[in-house]
Amino acid sequence: MGGSRTYPYGSTSAVRAHVLAALGVLKLATADQMHRLMAPGHKDNKAFRNAALDLARHGLAVSEGSARDGNKLWSLTPLGLDAAAEVLGRPEGEMGGTARGAARSGAPHAMAVNETVIAITRTPATATRPVPRQQPAPMAPPTPTPTPTATATEQAPAPGLVLEAQGMGWIGSWSTEVPLNLPTSRGNRAGVRADAVLQAAEAGLPVLFVEVDNCTESADTLAAKFEKYLRYFRLKSKNPLGSESPVWRTQYPSTGREGHPPVGVVFNPGPRTGPQALKNRMNTVMELTRLVWSGSYHVAGGGYGAEERDGYYDYADAIPLLFTTLDRLQTSGPREAVWWRCGHGQWETFPDALTNPADHDAWYARDEQRRRRREEAEQRRQQEWAVERERWSQEPDPAPEPAPEATPCERCKGPITGPLGYDLEFAPPEDGRHCPSCRTDLRQQYPTLRQAVFGRRPRSK
Repeated sequence: MGGSRTYPYGSTSAVRAHVLAALGVLKLATADQMHRLMAPGHKDNKAFRNAALDLARHGLAVSEGSARDGNKLWSLTPLGLDAAAEVLGRPEGEMGGTARGAARSGAPHAMAVNETVIAITRTPATATRPVPRQQPAPMAPPTPTPTPTATATEQAPAPGLVLEAQGMGWIGSWSTEVPLNLPTSRGNRAGVRADAVLQAAEAGLPVLFVEVDNCTESADTLAAKFEKYLRYFRLKSKNPLGSESPVWRTQYPSTGREGHPPVGVVFNPGPRTGPQALKNRMNTVMELTRLVWSGSYHVAGGGYGAEERDGYYDYADAIPLLFTTLDRLQTSGPREAVWWRCGHGQWETFPDALTNPADHDAWYARDEQRRRRREEAEQRRQQEWAVERERWSQEPDPAPEPAPEATPCERCKGPITGPLGYDLEFAPPEDGRHCPSCRTDLRQQYPTLRQAVFGRRPRSK
């Protein structure tokens, strides 16, 4: 398809807009990457190569080198960055700078970031249909009435194009090389620069910070980045009403969850790092960042007399740290179980990975179960008592037991309590064997010689 005098390479305005949007976000990319990110339904990347050449002719794009696979790298000029801001609908101040000089080294890290953005976004392949030629066909058979199957076949992508799993966001949802500033005595400085930031509220992800690791730096250097993230998330600013709020909330929406925004780490080991070495690296980074992603434990419930002690983890000052690999994202997509949340211990989907383990909500649910068990046990006791009371009410009263017969006095054989009306005030103490009068008579008898010598001794019963 021939070009015009203005655009000699024959690019269309739609593809040129795709190139401007892609380079405005990625800063540096190959034509193949722009093709797979913006319009994977196209047959090849020739249209994107032509669009980049036409933009370069007008001073909007420039190529200063090639990637390590030999593909030419493209970036925008300052004039092209302004045009990209117009396409993306962003203020020029949010576009960042150009990637001048980055292509001269092959930009391996930028290429890995681009592949991560492509693997997470997974732009659906829109079917393209060629324009039919206008030629008469008088002898052609009558066209049959289209059926639903035929319509679906007509709108399907080209043969050989496989529809991939659903992704998250689009090119406008991304920002790359985002500085997260920390205040210092000399003003603001970039405490950490996020490789990419995704805002895809339609996918349940208000904000996700992404770090891409090519496994070329030490695990200590990688772990130190997340401590800088934590310092940035802890920054507070006062609003006009005088209340404090996190600084990051002035730029990004709330996550709707307890704690700081999530940070995803995409490991891209390449051929030089084997599976075991990658696993060791992940475990090392996870241990070095334990204070960043683990919450603080609080004992709740279970006071004196409680049946069990329980508690929960507070994640208000913790970062949800999610690990994954580039090949997992490219193979399965971001909506499958490709995320390893530090502290969970298994591969999960994104919603499951963002769920805080053993948090206050989980403790509250357990406490509600304990409360319901106590209430059910109390209800069972009340029912058992009601049944027992009903049984008691239906049983007849037992016959009164006869009063035990009083033992007669051993001396006079009369009642041991004495005759009716006898004054017991001057009677000797009871001995259980004699009536009051007999006890008085016995007390008044003269003692025998033995009793006079040794004294009176009470007789045993």
